[in-house]
Amino acid sequence: MVRCGPDSAVLVAISRAGFGILDIVARSKRKVESPHVYIEVDDLSREDVHGLLAEHLADMRATSPPESVHALDLSGLRDPSVTVWTLWDEEAVLGTVALRELSPAEGEIKSMRTATEARGRGVATRLLAHLVDEARARGYVRLSLETGTEDFFAPARRLYTEHGFTECPPFGDYGNDPNSIFFTLAL
Repeated sequence: MVRCGPDSAVLVAISRAGFGILDIVARSKRKVESPHVYIEVDDLSREDVHGLLAEHLADMRATSPPESVHALDLSGLRDPSVTVWTLWDEEAVLGTVALRELSPAEGEIKSMRTATEARGRGVATRLLAHLVDEARARGYVRLSLETGTEDFFAPARRLYTEHGFTECPPFGDYGNDPNSIFFTLAL
């Protein structure tokens, strides 16, 4: 086994005795893989969650014209058709995601947000995987979302396409908007 320093992303080579197979395992202290990391349904009662969601709305309003901001505020996230999850590392909220039921067969991803200090650590990937699993458990056949076309949203668009989402026409109550792009995933 080969190891490098604890402060850097390292590659570890492990030889499986008797099989001649060499596995390369990527390790990084930055990834969200602590035993203290968990995802829970959130009742939106905690101030640190309010702060993360306020940051999300502020960025949406700073990036897109008012008519193209489709992010939900706290009252929208409290709608009975919406479930919100937060990802925590012990007492620190690292991210949020919400699932809005559009019909008994289809859901919409809302309020996907990673805290600034947690970006690049796999928070959004973990939340997205959790949400897709939940949508399947609910019996949805489709999961869709709207995001922006501006450069600010490039990481979000990349995340969704890397996880099998494809572009689609506007869905639900959305109309054509040059500042919006729509994605869907058949479940």
